[in-house]
Amino acid sequence: MKDDYQELVDEISALLGVPATLENRDFGLIAFGAHDSDDDTAMDPVRTRSILTRKSTPAVRDWFEGFGITRATGPVRIPAAPDAGVYRGRICLPVRHRGMVLGYVWLLDGSDPGLGDSRLAAAMEVTSRIGDLLAEERRAGADLARELRAVLTSAPGWQRDMAVTELHTALGPSADGLHVVLCVTPWHGEEPQVRAVPGTAALCTLPAAPAREPAADSPEALALLVRLRSADALLPALAATARLRERAGGAGGRGTTALAGASDPRRGLAQLPAAWHEAVSAARAATAQPRLGPVAQWPSIGPYRMLTALPPGTDPAVRPLMTPDHGELAHTAEVFLDCAGQAGRTSAALGIHRQTLYYRLARIEQLTGLDLDEGEDRLLLHMSLKASHL
Repeated sequence: MKDDYQELVDEISALLGVPATLENRDFGLIAFGAHDSDDDTAMDPVRTRSILTRKSTPAVRDWFEGFGITRATGPVRIPAAPDAGVYRGRICLPVRHRGMVLGYVWLLDGSDPGLGDSRLAAAMEVTSRIGDLLAEERRAGADLARELRAVLTSAPGWQRDMAVTELHTALGPSADGLHVVLCVTPWHGEEPQVRAVPGTAALCTLPAAPAREPAADSPEALALLVRLRSADALLPALAATARLRERAGGAGGRGTTALAGASDPRRGLAQLPAAWHEAVSAARAATAQPRLGPVAQWPSIGPYRMLTALPPGTDPAVRPLMTPDHGELAHTAEVFLDCAGQAGRTSAALGIHRQTLYYRLARIEQLTGLDLDEGEDRLLLHMSLKASHL
């Protein structure tokens, strides 16, 4: 389908004699025509960024949408604005299907004095074919989203087996290949297009349902099933997911921090629910340890592979230490245990005198009833403190 878009963009470029660029309605680059010109103003910062990063900034999007392109049914001429990085005027051809705007074709204005209404009308006919393709892609993406959601939410048994079979049929031969499952949470708003992450076979939104929250209160998460050429070819998918994480965190002005996690790669679809659990757990681990991000990977989260599986709540012995009044003591206990119980390392890490450390450790033992000379008591305290960050 990507080649189809490129052919249609090239057709518009040839018809009008100017390079054309196709973006979806979120200003994500889909295809662009070859540019062969010595005119430096043709490749202004906005156009260069769009081609190199395959997207535009929110400020650029807001600026262009201010000219009414989301409502227009015909070409919209947009003047140059050097202060905004737009050195040349643009002509925007809205791409619509049944009245809904699905994307935009962008042309450089003023490159050809003969770029009149009749030629633009012919180009608009081509955009209608682009709209049909985008609509078809959206329908296919919606079908795959439904199938993927069914696989990830069905209980074990015949229902899940049927869901896996239907997703396998929808994906075709590629279903038997190597995949990774990715999670971005919380996710706000619509599902992005499948091309949002390179190699994405399907995506959907669903409750993340972490173990520590009731299912009814679980935040929405975005699940992505991404094809891999090999298990060590994760970087493009991880980088694109990190960008989705930034987009999710800023959505709707909520100011929340979105988290992202990646499962261990697997072949086929039978283990997708297990892979989804790994991706969600990895995203939760990033809450406790930001150094694991921006996309935490299941094989790299260490003890959090077990900690994320713990039931909700705090152990009764440790609960008195977890009150706001004892935050300093809880932090001291965690650093002490992270330093393998070595007083010198702990004192240096906390910047306190050893006698101060010993006093705090004694208070911790009094509050919890735990003996920090006992390995099992240390283990219980360490696990409880780490799990509390989740």
